[in-house]
Amino acid sequence: MLQVKVHPGAKINEITGFTSGVLQVKIAAPPEKGKANKELTEFLSQLLDVTKSSISIVKGETGRSKLISVEGLNTAEIIKRLSA
Repeated sequence: MLQVKVHPGAKINEITGFTSGVLQVKIAAPPEKGKANKELTEFLSQLLDVTKSSISIVKGETGRSKLISVEGLNTAEIIKRLSA
């Protein structure tokens, strides 16, 4: 599980860092009709080198604060891959 704070409507997709154990992510898609959630899962799947289907939003579908699950990776491995 990974806590993520999403900032939709950015110019580009990017990770801006960790703040108090929460991953800060800027997403270019607007926060409407699940577009930002879809782009978030696609962006994270590319960064973590996993399939899109292995990433799921456990909590926070409609908010900016989300709890993300990545099947097959623990939190330490996720942080290691994001830091590389």
